[in-house]
Amino acid sequence: MQGDAPFEARTVAAEATPPPEGAEGRAAMRSALFVTTLASFLTPFMSSSVNIALPQISDDLDVDAVLLVWVGTAFLLAVAMFLVPFGRAADIYGRKRVYLWGMGVWTVFSLLCGLSTSGEMLVAMRFLQGIGGAMIFGTSVAILTSVFPASERGRVIGINVGAVYLGLSVGPTVGGLMTDSFGWRSVFLLIVPLGIAVVAVALAKLRGEWAGARGEPYDAPGAAIYVVMVLLTMGGFALLPSRGGVAMLAAGLLVLAAFLAWERRTRFPVFDIGLFRGNRVFAFSNLAALISYAATFSVVFFMSIYLQDVKELDAKRAGLVMLSQPIVQAALSPAAGKLSDRIEPRVVASVGMAMQFAGLLLMVMLDEGTAIWLVVAGLAMLGVGFALFSSPNTNAVMSAVAMGRYGVASSMVATMRAIGQVTSMGFAAMLVGIYVGANKVSDGHEAEFMDAAHVAFMVFSVLCLVGVLASLVRGNLRDKGTTPA
Repeated sequence: MQGDAPFEARTVAAEATPPPEGAEGRAAMRSALFVTTLASFLTPFMSSSVNIALPQISDDLDVDAVLLVWVGTAFLLAVAMFLVPFGRAADIYGRKRVYLWGMGVWTVFSLLCGLSTSGEMLVAMRFLQGIGGAMIFGTSVAILTSVFPASERGRVIGINVGAVYLGLSVGPTVGGLMTDSFGWRSVFLLIVPLGIAVVAVALAKLRGEWAGARGEPYDAPGAAIYVVMVLLTMGGFALLPSRGGVAMLAAGLLVLAAFLAWERRTRFPVFDIGLFRGNRVFAFSNLAALISYAATFSVVFFMSIYLQDVKELDAKRAGLVMLSQPIVQAALSPAAGKLSDRIEPRVVASVGMAMQFAGLLLMVMLDEGTAIWLVVAGLAMLGVGFALFSSPNTNAVMSAVAMGRYGVASSMVATMRAIGQVTSMGFAAMLVGIYVGANKVSDGHEAEFMDAAHVAFMVFSVLCLVGVLASLVRGNLRDKGTTPA
C-alpha cells in the first residue's frame, strides 16, 4: 500500500518523544488515569441502569418487546459506526480533544433521552448519544497507552476495565432503586450533572495532547463509506429475519467490498487493513474480543426480563441479583491486567474465555423454578471469565501496535466490542421476534421468552468454544524479536 513509509516515519518520531519524566510525568499519568477512569465508570453505569429499567420503559411508553431491544441496540449501533472514524481523527487531531467532545455529546443526549415522549424518540436519542460514546470509547485506552510505559500498561488498563465493571455493578442496584422511586427517566437525568463534572475535571486536570499521526490527511471518503457499511450490515443483522434485514445485510456486504478496495489504494486510510494482514496478535486478539462480546452481551437483556417478568422480582431485587456478575469483574480485572504484564496475555485470556463457556452452560438450565443462588452462580462465573479475558486481551491489542496507531487500535478494540454487542442484541431481537413476536413478555408469553433465551445461551456457548481457539492461536506477544506493527 502506498504511504507505508511516511506513516512508519511519523510513528517512530512519535515514539521518540515519551511523556515527561519525574514528578511532572507521574502527575500527567495520574491525571490521565483519573479522567479516563471516570468516563469508563459512567458510560456502563448508565447502560446497566437502563437495562434494569426496560420493563418500566415498556409499560410507560407502550413499547413492544422488539422495539424494547432497540433501546440498547441503537446506542451500540452508533458506537460501532463511528468508533473507527473518530479513533483515526483522534490520532491526527488529538485524543484529548476528541474525548472532551465525546463527553459533551454524550451528556447532552443523555438529557434528551430522559425527556423522550415515545419509544421511537428514545431510540433516536440513544443513537445520537452513541455518537458521543464512540468518541469516548475510541480515545480512553489510547490516552492511557500514550502516557504509561509498556511495563505498566496491563495494570492501568486493568484499572480502567475495572471501572467499567464497577459501573456495571453499581448500575443495576442504583438503577433499580431510582426506577422504583423516581421512574425510569431519572436514570438518564442523573447522568447529566455527572457528565458535566467529568468534562470540568478533564479540562482542569488533563494536561497536554496526544496525536501520534499529526499532520496526516484525514480519509473522509473512507470514513463515510465505513459508517454506511456498518449501518447496513449491523442494522440489517439486527432486523433479521425480515426481508428488509436481508436486503440491508446484502447491501452492507457490497459496501464492505467497496470499503476494502478504497482503503487498499488510499495513502493514509481511516483504517490500515495491513494491521490485520501482518500482525497475528492484533488480528486474533480482536477476533477473540468480537466473539466474547457477541456471546455474552445480551445475557444482561435476557436476565433482566427473566428475573422481573418470569421470576417476578421487582427492579431493586433483580438489580441485586444481576450485581453478582459485574462486581466480580470489577474486583478481578485490575489483578488480571497486572497478571498479563508478567504472563502471556493469550494464556490468561484463554482461561477467561473457557470460564465464560462454563457460565453460559449454566444459563442453558434456567427455567421458572430455578433457585436464585444458581442464577447468581452462573452470573458470577461469567464475571470471573470476563475479568480474566478482557484486560489481558486489551493489553495484547494495544501492545501489538506502534504509538502512531494507538487511536486506531483503541477504537478497533472498542469496535469489536460494539459490533459484538450489536450482534448479540441483534440475535436476541431476532429470537424474541420469532418466539414472542410483537407482544409483551408479561402478557402471558413467559414460556416463549424462555425458549428464546435457551436457544441464545446454547448458541453463545458454542461461540465461546470458538473464542477459546481464536485466543490460543494468536501467538505470544513477547516472542523474541517481535515489534509493534
